[in-house]
Amino acid sequence: MKAICQYAYGSPNVLQLRDVDKPAVEEDGVLVRVMASSANPLDWHFMRGKPYFLRLLIGLRKPRRTIAGVDVAGRVEEVGAGVTRLRPGDEVFGGHDGAFAEYVCGRERNFVPKPVNATFEQAGAVAVAGCTALQAVRDHGRVGPAQTVLINGAAGGVGTFAVQIAKAYGAEVTAVCSTRNLELVRSIGADHVIDYTSEDFTRSGTRYDAVIDTVGNRSLSAIGRALTSKGTLVLVGGGGNSLVGPMAQSLWARVRSRFTGQRMVMFVAKITNEDLLVLKELIEAGKVTPVIDKTYPLSETREAVAYLEAGHARGKVAISVG
Repeated sequence: MKAICQYAYGSPNVLQLRDVDKPAVEEDGVLVRVMASSANPLDWHFMRGKPYFLRLLIGLRKPRRTIAGVDVAGRVEEVGAGVTRLRPGDEVFGGHDGAFAEYVCGRERNFVPKPVNATFEQAGAVAVAGCTALQAVRDHGRVGPAQTVLINGAAGGVGTFAVQIAKAYGAEVTAVCSTRNLELVRSIGADHVIDYTSEDFTRSGTRYDAVIDTVGNRSLSAIGRALTSKGTLVLVGGGGNSLVGPMAQSLWARVRSRFTGQRMVMFVAKITNEDLLVLKELIEAGKVTPVIDKTYPLSETREAVAYLEAGHARGKVAISVG
């Protein structure tokens, strides 16, 4: 099968299209014929091996995982004898390592039925960004009806999901983005928009019950000015240096929370079967629609990751495999 392989850290040139063996299916395995995937910041962090502390987890000198990618949408090709919920032919989406390939083999818990109203490209853009946004808004932001929420970086992959999910949970949403993306974030439900090129939301005087920050370009004290006295800041990646990334800011956020009434949290999202089902329901109900900026073929995955890394993607960058 064709797959995007990585045997060293570095620029997008380390991502190579290779012929490799199709994964074998174990008793509890589910083999999926991949129809689509998508690029995430996670992918270029793994590609670069940065921040460097990440290499303690994924391989010091070279990546232990040789096939890149996580997001998956496709059709079940084969299942092991112990699999009870999925059958060959089922259309599914989810997340598993090695998704930038014609086939990926995971466990039953890694996949759920694809939303009936979503294309494979849309479904293949959901797992990482969708679960991150859902957990940021629902679990850590504790967003509920009539609350005011600001999404910093609202036009990105996580941001476009966060705007829609916050609206689905009944919040009044303010979206922060660049001038060219104002209409995009309005079209997905933002009640108010702020053009960061002409206005600093931390100095506007408006306070929010929750701020979901996907950018990491503001200090904690600055964002604190934009929170109510009991407000919550949720840090979703971004910022930091090449050694430890956003970890220093995460530790400082915990310290600062102890001395103020405001909560400041950073978390690492997990792709769970339960949350994939929640996202499926939101998509089928028309409350969430994955935003796709560009679609690249599998053979141009390095270009897709490079485009995402440049920082100008609107929504998600899809990769068509099928």
